[in-house]
Amino acid sequence: MNTNNKRRLSNDASELPNKKPTTVGKKQVSLLSMFKPVPTTDDNKKKAKENVSKDADKDPQEFFKNVDKETLELLDLEMKTMNKEWLKVLAPEMVKPYFLKLKKYLKAEAEGKKTIFPPLSQVYSWSNYTPVSNVKVVILGQDPYHNINQAHGLCFSVIKGVRIPPSLVNMYKALQKDYPDFVVPNHGYLENWAKQGVLLLNTSLTVEAHKAGSHANQGWEPFTDAIIQYLNEKKSHIVFMLWGSHAQKKGAKINKSKHLVLKSVHPSPLSAHKGFFDCGHFKKANEYLNENARDTINWNCL
Repeated sequence: MNTNNKRRLSNDASELPNKKPTTVGKKQVSLLSMFKPVPTTDDNKKKAKENVSKDADKDPQEFFKNVDKETLELLDLEMKTMNKEWLKVLAPEMVKPYFLKLKKYLKAEAEGKKTIFPPLSQVYSWSNYTPVSNVKVVILGQDPYHNINQAHGLCFSVIKGVRIPPSLVNMYKALQKDYPDFVVPNHGYLENWAKQGVLLLNTSLTVEAHKAGSHANQGWEPFTDAIIQYLNEKKSHIVFMLWGSHAQKKGAKINKSKHLVLKSVHPSPLSAHKGFFDCGHFKKANEYLNENARDTINWNCL
């Protein structure tokens, strides 16, 4: 397994102010200093610590200035459960009419005693596992799993104790081809990938229990489009894994001169035999990250 720890370049095309670092003990390296160490002083360390503290302690409502009380109430879940880096990035999107309409729809569904997956507290868990500043790889899914005790906010992932979904079984098989020492886990919980910078994002972030696709076309699609657009425009050297026609359509505008776009059939048993097992995406992702001085993903960490 590749554990090359070359110095990282910043993956920002446009740095966010007061960005919160998510990798302890690692220094951000600018493009201008890629061939020499970045000098650190006590003052620099102190300023960085102050910036992190300031961002972490910031009131989420500060991202929604001049917003009325009703809107703030609709966005209560986002303010309470979304990572603040993502909240800051996506706040302008959340006050748009389509998103507020989506939130009203979800509120009505909940008030109608509909069971929604994942549990509301985990709808934005992807943002907390993989903050903006740590995104290295994006894997796009479509819809959360719609049976009980499956979905927890990361695409293709299920909580421990639940049978591993067929698509994920095939992902493990592809990983074994890329890395023969990959140990297939007895679970489908992908938290440790997400913590390393693998953004596991579904197109729709919620679904009604036992009704696949029930929350499609309610507003999640333009919201997750905005996430991809931000990463595409404001970051660089990200690997996008687009499996199946749905994901490829969603990622059609990704700038291939700034990012690596990997396409294959979906890992579903219906299509995986048409080339997914030999696509080599997991190894190609690490090779690209290594070439661009970014920490590689230890896929063998589950």
